[in-house]
Amino acid sequence: MDSEATEMEEKKYIIEKSQSGEFTVPSDMGQLIEDEDQKREQSNIPQASFNFINSIIGSGIIGMPYALKQAGFPMGVLLILIVALITDYSVILLIRGGNLSGTKNYQDLVRAAFGFPGFVFLSIVQFVYPFIAMISYNIITGDTITKVMMRISGVTETNILANRYFIICLCTLLVTLPLSLYRNVAKLAKASLFACLLVVFIIIAVIIRSTDMHIPPTEDAYTFAKPGFAQAVGIMAFAFVCHHNTFLIYGSLEEPTVHRWSIVTHISVVVSFIATVVFAACGYATFTGYTQGDVLENYCHEDDLINAARFCYGVCIMLTFPVECFVCREVIENFFFQTAQPTTTLRHVIETVIIVGATLGISLATDCLGIVLELNGTLGATPLVFILPAACYMKLEEGKVYSAKKLPSLLIVITGAIVMVIGFIMAVLSPQGCSHGKEMSYCHANDVNATDFSTFIPSTEMLASSTVASMVSSTTPPFSNFSSLGP
Repeated sequence: MDSEATEMEEKKYIIEKSQSGEFTVPSDMGQLIEDEDQKREQSNIPQASFNFINSIIGSGIIGMPYALKQAGFPMGVLLILIVALITDYSVILLIRGGNLSGTKNYQDLVRAAFGFPGFVFLSIVQFVYPFIAMISYNIITGDTITKVMMRISGVTETNILANRYFIICLCTLLVTLPLSLYRNVAKLAKASLFACLLVVFIIIAVIIRSTDMHIPPTEDAYTFAKPGFAQAVGIMAFAFVCHHNTFLIYGSLEEPTVHRWSIVTHISVVVSFIATVVFAACGYATFTGYTQGDVLENYCHEDDLINAARFCYGVCIMLTFPVECFVCREVIENFFFQTAQPTTTLRHVIETVIIVGATLGISLATDCLGIVLELNGTLGATPLVFILPAACYMKLEEGKVYSAKKLPSLLIVITGAIVMVIGFIMAVLSPQGCSHGKEMSYCHANDVNATDFSTFIPSTEMLASSTVASMVSSTTPPFSNFSSLGP
């Protein structure tokens, strides 16, 4: 009876707000609507769940096998479960906090809880997260498209089409920059389902290769836990972050209540968790200690199935790039130009070019996806997933901080702060080696189509470091008696 009464109160609150004109679209996602005066299409629970799954399963999934390498396989799977549970809990907390404060978007919620300083902190985090994400997208583009070009055209590594710097610049000028110049992201909405199907194909390709690609595991492959667990949590948070879309999807739900939203959240997180664990486990089990930040880099260049997956993933992240640019641009507008609206065409173009240009420059300076995912996870995703939702709820909910209803939120805030600090320190002091664009030594052991590398014997240096960087840089390759495979 209490839950029914609560739900009736929520419905009454929403109806009153709608009639008074106070029920508004979130300011940070306002331009996702084609026409502000047009009635928004409402979603049932399955439709809203699908939209939310789309927002969770994205580019971050590609780094999950690397997260298992950092944390240790058993500990990594356990941490994925914990991050998924915290995501589920914190997303529901956002809506509860919104109802407590009478706000309908993330910025207003944080401002209501912590005033202008909170608004400033959230603005910084909301800018940092998509900005670093765009850097990772450029790195992935350089990693994936070059392999596809080499396989299709048969060019060598010295050809300009195999040069990651050229490919990143070309894709930026021809694809991501023009798409980012759109004022209305709704024009890209039809690509979301297509991008989701591409991710499904990538997961299937990794599962297939895990069954027929046999590489001897490294010595510590299945150690329960490793020192890099904090960086691993950051990568996992990066993969599961979806909080910037929460209010938008909640507002589109038919009869939006905490109870109905909880159903949507549970369905979405469970499906995303299963897909993520399957992908991470299959990817890591294939390469164990040699797993790179972009697991697709571990596969042989002449593997046509994975090349198809690389192409699909490159297309997927290029379609995602403009959305992240949109968020960065909105943060700038809301923070610096609130009183100078609407945005002029010149200012719109200048902001877009500066954002895209900055991410391009940084992505050309590094080819290590792992460190980018770690930093974005610890500095961007961790506050969005762990700290802010729980802190807002603790601030707005009545009662003492150490009360029973607030204790889970307090533990999440403390955990998030610890992960953020330790993860950042570890990522800076102990960066992981990587070697993008270089063929894995085990790819020369046997015919690639057979994918049987059981005769692969790592060199002493490789076993000592358990990193791909030392594997490909060894002065005495372990397969000097095998000829290199041609196209």
